[in-house]
Amino acid sequence: MRRSPILSSVIDSGPSGSKSSILSGTYVLSQEPGKERPTFHSVNGALSSLPRPDLLVLSTSSGPASPMTNSLTVSPYPAHPGAAIRAHFVVDTEPSEPGWHPWIGGLWSKWVRGTILGYRDFAGREAKVRHYHLEGAVSVPKYLCWQPGTYDALSHLSFEPLPSPGSSGGPIVDEESGAVVGIVLGSRMDNRVEGMRGWGVPAEMIYEVRPDLVLRFML
Repeated sequence: MRRSPILSSVIDSGPSGSKSSILSGTYVLSQEPGKERPTFHSVNGALSSLPRPDLLVLSTSSGPASPMTNSLTVSPYPAHPGAAIRAHFVVDTEPSEPGWHPWIGGLWSKWVRGTILGYRDFAGREAKVRHYHLEGAVSVPKYLCWQPGTYDALSHLSFEPLPSPGSSGGPIVDEESGAVVGIVLGSRMDNRVEGMRGWGVPAEMIYEVRPDLVLRFML
């Protein structure tokens, strides 16, 4: 973050000597309900990353005096196409339509209702969903490539509606379970027939960048 109006407003209201000590850096922002200004957690390092899906895990200086917000549950299984979702969208000016609320640093946010449209693998091929049953009659989704007898990891998911600029990194939550099933990246067009669609990373990629989350979910 460099010359950010969000950071400048905090520095200007602080001690006179704070401007020279904070010039630039990387921060994670959180804001507790009822507080006017966000809390800045300086980043100490990168714990893990996956360049292809554009995921990065950072460690911060957050402590008891500056608690981070509570995290959301992450689903180890992808939501099926057609599933109802809520995606976290962000804009920098107050929209005219209802449902938007003040967010961090003067931004506005809204949990927008949408739908999972489908998945693609790393080769750009459409991935199809099948269901199989485990012991106890638990149905678990399994995504297979269009070609019979092949399997590929999911590269990205498509959803609607199109996310607003600045929404990258926001969670995509399954409306039924309340668990995170993806992360917003932006929008893209895979072909002219489908047109522009919302573009995101499936939740299984979160487990690849942080394998310890799998154990937490199972426990």
